[in-house]
Amino acid sequence: MPGIDLVLAVLAGYLIGAVPSGVLIGRLRGVDPRESGSGRTGTTNALRSLGPRWAAVVAVIDVVKGIAAVLVGNLIIGPAPWAGALAAVAAVVGHVRSIFIGFTGGRGAATGAGAMLVLAPIAILVAMPEFLLIVWRTRLVSLGSVMAAVTVALVAAALYSVGWAGVEVVVAGALIGLVVVLAHTDNIQRLLAGTERRIGSG
Repeated sequence: MPGIDLVLAVLAGYLIGAVPSGVLIGRLRGVDPRESGSGRTGTTNALRSLGPRWAAVVAVIDVVKGIAAVLVGNLIIGPAPWAGALAAVAAVVGHVRSIFIGFTGGRGAATGAGAMLVLAPIAILVAMPEFLLIVWRTRLVSLGSVMAAVTVALVAAALYSVGWAGVEVVVAGALIGLVVVLAHTDNIQRLLAGTERRIGSG
């Protein structure tokens, strides 16, 4: 039944996204990233608690989770655009609210980037230089992540308007962007207050 398959695709996407890569890599190093810094499990806090080498590993795994969620979602149903798109959104939700670690997690940017890399690679090609430039100039990963998430959503909409992407890509881009922005709520508050931590600030 198509409806059941779609539910399975979403569930698979969520479970893939929920794999707590930061916690798993941290255990290999005898460190729990949730006990330091922001308490999150994503790349930025892994950088603070595990160092750049292992933070890079966490980042790669998180990106791969997004890619895998889309591919597995499509595999369950076949080449059905909505399956991959909804699995992508579910993966980002799973990363942010992982069932395996008490519904905590990261902020979803890397997993969202991986998912959109499959769904709308042009959007990622536009947003990635923006992210890198912002982080380079400001050393604020949160600002770069939020701006990139918004950019991906806008570019996905632009691609749809010219017939280069389906409506499911627009929906996925918008929902992933929303999840990422909401996961950065505390960062945004600190950015507005001028108290957000910068990379390399200790």
